[in-house]
Amino acid sequence: MTDSPRKRPVRLLHHDTAERPFIVIWEVTRACQLVCTHCRADAIRSRNPLELSTEQGKALLADLAAFGTPRPLIVPTGGDPFERPDLPELVAHGTALGLSMALSPSVTPKLTNKVLVNLHDAGAKAISLSLDGATASTHDTFRGVAGVYDDTMIAARQVREVGYRLQINTTVTADNVHELPAILKTVLELGTTLWSIFFLVPTGRGTLLNALTAEQEEEVLHWMHDVSELVAIKATEAPHHRRIAIQRAAVTDVDAAFPVGPLRASLRVETATQLTGEEPKRRAARAPIDVNSGRGFAFVDHVGMVCPSGFLPIAVGCVRDQPFSDIYRGADLLQDLRSPDNFGGRCGRCEFRAVCGGSRSHAYAVTGDPLAADPSCAYEPAHA
Repeated sequence: MTDSPRKRPVRLLHHDTAERPFIVIWEVTRACQLVCTHCRADAIRSRNPLELSTEQGKALLADLAAFGTPRPLIVPTGGDPFERPDLPELVAHGTALGLSMALSPSVTPKLTNKVLVNLHDAGAKAISLSLDGATASTHDTFRGVAGVYDDTMIAARQVREVGYRLQINTTVTADNVHELPAILKTVLELGTTLWSIFFLVPTGRGTLLNALTAEQEEEVLHWMHDVSELVAIKATEAPHHRRIAIQRAAVTDVDAAFPVGPLRASLRVETATQLTGEEPKRRAARAPIDVNSGRGFAFVDHVGMVCPSGFLPIAVGCVRDQPFSDIYRGADLLQDLRSPDNFGGRCGRCEFRAVCGGSRSHAYAVTGDPLAADPSCAYEPAHA
């Protein structure tokens, strides 16, 4: 489906992202028993009676499967998708249609070994769990419920034992960024297949947290490249990770070309400390993939509204009224998001705009304009 990471610093899709998405996140419910401080969805305790029904959900999955090969990866999320009793039925239906189904549950009493086995039998292949701190104190504060850190460690091992691929999601802020090396150690110990680091977008409850500065984000992205031979690692809502990959591939001395700042230096020292006495298994670095909001990526919320991303909550259509495929291909905003030459400010004149494009979610959250320059990127384009 994608170019080998050994050939390119960025993996490119072989299909036209204007015609079909690479991944679709489906918020099957907004209900969740956690009260996470950074929740994009501002989740609620009870399910909304206007959620897509089982049959409407099956119709959505059938439409997604109709894209043909390569079919998009489908991730039922929430809230907490395990709040839906029909989740195994939906997963089995999607699997039967030829869709690859992954799940992103919350760690609550609903996440049991029995449920994990049932969903695996239904066809789910991967589970992502959140780990937002290296200690119970940090993680449980993020999640708003005591004991979730310990439960997450148990759940992660159950996920592996049942036979799923395990993804760990970490939201990084100015307050937990120094814990990344210790989280990395845990990620390695858990046998994680993919570590996705989410750069905080000030939306939902996340508006109350402290985001990294653009300069700090640049440092963290370089550190992520530094450790990318230890675990497959992904930057979420920081597409300039791809720009940095291209820049680093063009030089022989990365530190000389991109001087190490205080934050990256600190992360490197702490990484060495955390891994002292260990010789982690190294692997070929996983090149980042060229996907962005509305360009290979789309989101369907719990009532069927289609958005470019869950972090970019501008509805462009509803699957109750028209097929997802028609919305994805025809919505004006999604077409605009696939035209980086028309972006504003630095993003519109950046030489990396076609492969990066900036975080459209950050642009919208800060400026109110999804086509504006991304304020979370520190790069100054070579061409004025």
